[in-house]
Amino acid sequence: MGQQDDRQLIYRCDIPVRWGDMDAYGHVNNAMYMRYLEEARVQLLDSMNVGLDPNGLAPVVVDIGCSFIRPVVYPDLLSIQCYSGDLGRSSFMTYYEVFSQQQGGVMVSTGHAKVVWIDHQTQKSVPVPDNVRSLLRL
Repeated sequence: MGQQDDRQLIYRCDIPVRWGDMDAYGHVNNAMYMRYLEEARVQLLDSMNVGLDPNGLAPVVVDIGCSFIRPVVYPDLLSIQCYSGDLGRSSFMTYYEVFSQQQGGVMVSTGHAKVVWIDHQTQKSVPVPDNVRSLLRL
């Protein structure tokens, strides 16, 4: 999962599995995990009071990945832990661990996303705001 020694737990949330998240194989479809990670990331940014202004400065995902450890089925409640990682001038890494409450709290998935702060008008990277930078360094 990257440089785990540099990671810091910065956010936790619970996301319910919906019936529609399942696929023909009888488990949660792999594409849904990206939605779960997105929801956790948006909640994290909301907790930092980061506005998602499509005309101003805002975070965008430039790289994302997910590894699947165990299948998940409906009904379930997934607990997601969000970690901050490498922090650069205009980017930072987030890492995720996903746990199934229905399966007794076992880890079912891991993920990562590289987030870059950009100016939507110029489409160029800009420095991560100081208030966000300080929250990522808990």
